[in-house]
Amino acid sequence: MPIRTDPGRRRFITQSASLGVLAALPSAQALAGPCKGTASGSWIPDDIFLAELPRIMQAFAVPGVGIAVVDEGAVAWSRGFGLANAQTRTPVDARTVFEDASLSKPMFAYLVMQLVEQGRIDLDVPLVGYRRPDYLGDHPWIALITARDVLRHTTGLPDWRKSPATEKLVPMVKPGTRINYSGEAFVWLQLVVEAITGQSLDESMQAHLFGPAGMKDSSYTWNADLAARSVYGHPAHDRVDGGVPRQVLRDQWSVAQQVADRWGKPLSGWKYEDAERAMPEVLKLAPPALVMWPGDILANAAASLRTTVQDYATFLSLMMAGRQRASWEISEAARQAMLTPQISLPGRWTEKGLGWNTEQTRDGPVFYHSGSNSGIFKNFAIGDAQRRRGIVVLTNGGSGSFVHQRVVRATTGYDLLSYDL
Repeated sequence: MPIRTDPGRRRFITQSASLGVLAALPSAQALAGPCKGTASGSWIPDDIFLAELPRIMQAFAVPGVGIAVVDEGAVAWSRGFGLANAQTRTPVDARTVFEDASLSKPMFAYLVMQLVEQGRIDLDVPLVGYRRPDYLGDHPWIALITARDVLRHTTGLPDWRKSPATEKLVPMVKPGTRINYSGEAFVWLQLVVEAITGQSLDESMQAHLFGPAGMKDSSYTWNADLAARSVYGHPAHDRVDGGVPRQVLRDQWSVAQQVADRWGKPLSGWKYEDAERAMPEVLKLAPPALVMWPGDILANAAASLRTTVQDYATFLSLMMAGRQRASWEISEAARQAMLTPQISLPGRWTEKGLGWNTEQTRDGPVFYHSGSNSGIFKNFAIGDAQRRRGIVVLTNGGSGSFVHQRVVRATTGYDLLSYDL
C-alpha cells in the first residue's frame, strides 16, 4: 500500500524557498534598442522579425518551426514555418505534431500536482513507499528520494544510465543536496503514478489534463495518426558526418507498434510491465542497440511528449496568474509552488521550481524549460505568470536552439542567462 498522509498537511513550498528568493537573483540582460518584451508589451512576433525568420532557419539548417503565444492568459497567436520533413517537403501546418523532448517534464509535473491535491501522493514521502522498481540498486540514499526531489531535480540520480539493461540505478550524491538533472527520476515517478492510478501514463494524462483542457493533439505515446503528423528531426547545421540521423523515438515506437498490433493493445495503454513483457519480441525485431530496456518502448514522462504548438501554449496558459480555474485544474497554491524556487543553493542565477525553471528579469520572474532529443529536436517555452503571457518555440533541427533563442530574444526582449548554462 502506498504511504499517504493527511491532505490537509501537504506542503507545497519548502521552508527554505519563497518568492523572495527570486527577487535576489540577477536580472536577465535586456536587448539593446527597442523591444516588445516590456511590462505592457505583447510577445507576438512582429512582421519585421517574421520576415527574417526564414533566413535564420536556413542559416542553421532548421527546416521546421512552430511558434505559439499566450497573451492576457489565453492562446492568442500561433503559426508554423517551413517543413516537417525536408526529404518529403511536407509543410508545417496547424496539425503538425512536434517532438517536445524535455518540455514533457513540466506537463507531467502538472499531473503530479493534481494527484497531490487529490491526496493520492505526497511530495515529501519517499517514493519507495509507493513503488520500488527492480532496476534500482541497493543504496541507502534511494530511500530518501521523494516526488519533490524528482520535480526539482535533487534526487542525485543520473540523467540516463549508459547501459540500462545491465546497470542498476543509484544516486551519485545524497538526495536534496545538489541539483542533478535526471530523466531517470521522472520515469521512476511515472511508475509511481502508474501504481497509484492503475493507468498508463498517457491514460492518466488524457483523463486529468489533455481531455479537460481540450488538448486533442497531445500524447506521450504513439499511433498511426501521430506517426503521419509528427515532424522528422534533422541534423545540426555544422554536422560534418552527413547522412540522415536516426529518428530514435519514431524508430523505437515503430518496432513496439508491431507487437502492440499483435496483442491488440494500443501503446497508449502500455504500462511498465507491458513493456517488460514485450521486450523479447521487440529485441528480435529491432536493429542492434535501438532498444536496450523497457523504458525505450514505454511512454516517457521525461521526454516522449508530442503536441501541436497550439496545445503546448494551451498548457502554458494554465500557469498564468488570475485564472478562473475549472474544477480539474490545480489550485492557486499548487500553481505558485510549481513556479517557486524549491531549493536554495549558492551561485545559481536560475532556480528549480516543481517541473519548471525560474529566472529573474527586469520585469520580474519568468518560468521556462528547454527540450532536446537525439540531437535533432530543440525546443523552448517561457512564461511570465504575473503578466499572463508566454511563448513556445518547437523545432525539428539539431541547431534549433540558435533559432528559438533568437525568437525569444526578439519577442520578449530578454537575453536569458539560462541560455549559457
